[in-house]
Amino acid sequence: MEGQSELVAQALEYAQQGWDIAKAWLLSPAAWSQFALLIVAYLAALLVTRKLRPFLTRLLTPEETNESILAKARRFVAMFLPLMLPLLAYVFTGIGESVTRTLFGSGAVIAFGKRVFLFLAVRALARDILKDPMLRLLGKFVLIPVAAIYAVGLLDEVAARLEATVVPLGNLSFNLLWLVQFIVVGGLIFWLGRWSNEQSAGFIRKQEEMRPATRQLAEKTAEIAIFGAAFLILMNIMGISLTSLAVLGGAIGVGLGFGLQKIASNFISGVILLLEGQATVGDYVELDGGEAGTIVKMTARAAILETFDGRWIVIPNEDFITTRVVNYSDAGSANRYEAPFSVSYDTDINLVPDIIEAAVATHPRVLDAPYPPDCELRGFGDSGVDFAVEFWVNGLDDGDNKFTSDVLFLIWNALKNNGISIPYPHRVVEFKGTPPGTEA
Repeated sequence: MEGQSELVAQALEYAQQGWDIAKAWLLSPAAWSQFALLIVAYLAALLVTRKLRPFLTRLLTPEETNESILAKARRFVAMFLPLMLPLLAYVFTGIGESVTRTLFGSGAVIAFGKRVFLFLAVRALARDILKDPMLRLLGKFVLIPVAAIYAVGLLDEVAARLEATVVPLGNLSFNLLWLVQFIVVGGLIFWLGRWSNEQSAGFIRKQEEMRPATRQLAEKTAEIAIFGAAFLILMNIMGISLTSLAVLGGAIGVGLGFGLQKIASNFISGVILLLEGQATVGDYVELDGGEAGTIVKMTARAAILETFDGRWIVIPNEDFITTRVVNYSDAGSANRYEAPFSVSYDTDINLVPDIIEAAVATHPRVLDAPYPPDCELRGFGDSGVDFAVEFWVNGLDDGDNKFTSDVLFLIWNALKNNGISIPYPHRVVEFKGTPPGTEA
C-alpha cells in the first residue's frame, strides 16, 4: 500500500507539473507565437513534400528489370521518402526555434514541437519502412516508446530510474538500462550479421566454377565467422569481459563431451562430407539401411533425402561416414542397366544380338560410352532362350526416367518386326491310369 501511495503521489506531482506548464503556455504571448511558428513550419513542410515527393519518387524508381548497384541504391533511398514530411517539419521548426529564442529568449513550446515531429518520424520509420521482422519488433517496442518518452521530455529521468534499478543474478547484477541497451545493440548487430550472411551466401552461390560441396563449405564457414565476429563485437561493446566466459565455455565443452556427443559427431561428419565432396546436394544415394533418395539439403546436423514419391528422409551426417553409401550421381557418372528377355527355341539366336543392339541404340538417352548396348546370351530356360541387353544412361531409372521400360518396348517391337516370337510357359500334364471324364 505504501508503494502504491508513493506511485499515486508521484503521478499526481507529474500531472500538476504538466498542468502548470500548460497554463503558463496558454497565458504567454511567446508561447502562442511559438504555436503559430509550429503550424507554419508544418504547413511549409507539407507544401514542400507535395511538390518534391512525386519528382523524387520518379527519380529514385528505376526499371523493375534493372538490378545494377546504382538501381539498388536508388531503391534503398526511395524507401525513406515517408520520412520527408516529419523531417522537413523538424528542420523548419528548428529554424523557427532559433528565431523565437532570439526574439523572446525562450523556445520551450517550439522545442516540444520539434520532439513531436521527431517522434512522428520514428513512428513512420517503424511502421512504413522497417520490413524485417526483428527490426519491426525493435521499432515497435523500443524505438517508438523511447521517442514518445523523449517527446514529453522525460527521457533523462526515465533513463536515470532504469539505471538505478539493479537486478541481482547470483554473483552478477545488471541495471535495466544496460538490459535495454543490450537488447537494442544485440538485435542490431545480429540483424546486420544475418544481412551480411545472406549477401555472402548469395555471392558464393554465384561462383559456378566452385564445386557444390566447396560452395556449401564456404557458406558455412562464412556464416560461423560472421556470427562469431558479431558475438565478440557485442560482448566488447557491452563491456563484458571475454575471459569471464571461459568458465561457461568449459561447461559447454563438458556438455558436448557427455550429453551432446551425437550432435558434435554429426557436425564434424558434415564438415568432412563438405570437404571431401563424396556426397553433395543433387546426388542420388542409397545407404545400407535401405534409405535412398536425392540429397536436397545438407545441414550442420543431417542430410535431407527426397524420394521419388515426394517423401523427405532426414539422415544424420554420421551415417554417411560410418556406413556404406552408394552414390549413383557422383561426378556425373553414367549408370548401367539391363533388360532381360527370352526368344523361342525355333529362333536363329545368332541374329538376336545384332537386332536388339541396333534397336536399343536408337533410344536418345542410351549412351555409346563408356560402352554401347550389349546383348548377351544368359542361358537356356524352360520355355525359351534367355537373353539380356546391357545399356548405359545418364540418370536414374526412376521418377521421370523410364529407361528399362522404354528399352523393353524397343525389344518387343524389334522382335515382332523380325518375326521372332517371345515364348510363354507351356506345361504338359500326365495322368496315370484313366484320365478324368473318360470312363465309359
